[in-house]
Amino acid sequence: MFPTLADLVNYLLHTHLVLPIQTLGLFMALSFFFTYRVFVSEFKRKEATGIIHTFKKTVVVGAPASIPELAVNGLLGFAFGFKIIGAALDCKLFLYDPKTFIVSTHGSLTAGIICGCAVAGWAWYSRQKERLGEPKVAEQTMHPYQLLPYMVFFMGFWGFIGAKLFNTVEHLDTLRYDPIGTMFSSNGFSYYGGLVFGALAYLYIGYRRGIKLVHLADMGSPGMMLAYAIGRMGCQLSGDGDWGIVNLKPKPHLLQWMPDWMWSFKFPHNEINAGVLMKDCSGNYCHELPFGVYPTSFYEGVICMLLFIFMWMIRKRIYAAGLMFYIYLTVSGLERIVVESIRINKKYKFLGINFSQAEWISLTMLIGGIAGLVYITTKKIKTNNNIITRTI
Repeated sequence: MFPTLADLVNYLLHTHLVLPIQTLGLFMALSFFFTYRVFVSEFKRKEATGIIHTFKKTVVVGAPASIPELAVNGLLGFAFGFKIIGAALDCKLFLYDPKTFIVSTHGSLTAGIICGCAVAGWAWYSRQKERLGEPKVAEQTMHPYQLLPYMVFFMGFWGFIGAKLFNTVEHLDTLRYDPIGTMFSSNGFSYYGGLVFGALAYLYIGYRRGIKLVHLADMGSPGMMLAYAIGRMGCQLSGDGDWGIVNLKPKPHLLQWMPDWMWSFKFPHNEINAGVLMKDCSGNYCHELPFGVYPTSFYEGVICMLLFIFMWMIRKRIYAAGLMFYIYLTVSGLERIVVESIRINKKYKFLGINFSQAEWISLTMLIGGIAGLVYITTKKIKTNNNIITRTI
């Protein structure tokens, strides 16, 4: 596996570079970038077809910088100085385990304070240059896609909290004995927690600007599928623990064309150091699983990328509001339910049935998606019948 970008580059090019960039973090960043591009494309397309519209935004021109504005800029500057400059000053610790360094309390307090004051001062000075004797209230015409940078920021912020919260709830037994370590661990994130909290932030911001929830859901569905596909590729390459159950079965004859690692894989050099120590290995990532497991993150990455391509190809043929969202719920829920049957996850028991948190949420998505598709199809049939009856 390739816990850092350097591991991947060195493997492909036979080099000896040192790049302290976590592979999983890189793919998460890529998922945000490409998802953002997909969202922009859909927002512009929907505006061009008249489904969503521009809106007015009231702004105050010539006013001095507000205290919240200075505070936000100061906090961003502090975070940059504390972590980024702190990582440069404590390079050995950062290179040893970048991900843990980022979520820990390690950093440079002095650099954080200096950068925080500098950025806040820059924000104050920029506003002072534009300041008028008497501030004016003006209206600006905004396009819906201009909301996306704001949306993406809060989707990421709340998505991170949701992913950690859902994972914490799923491991209440660990939380009981080590609450701080469980909540602030650099590992352990739930996809559905990130999806739910991120989606709620996205819907809330868009709805406040007059965009109907059904249109927001339709426009966001292809992007959510793409984000999941790219994220799962990062899980596979880094070996973050999102793998399946032990697979000691011989590879079926029909799958002999497939590389062995696609059938059963030990995830050597995985980033969470799970399993047993590898022979003749030194460094931070020298563990592999004792037995091969199903590489479920690879399966999901491929399947969801194909589903995204399918959704992208049919998006212009969608004839009813909500249809794309219901398609997303159906295929996403079905895909996860199938994969959960061979995936490691904490199980709960209810009415004699064992199920995981992801299975329960996936089943809800699947039922909701099918119900929505049936509703839209039935409505379409009734409309067509009424048209035929009136014609006759």
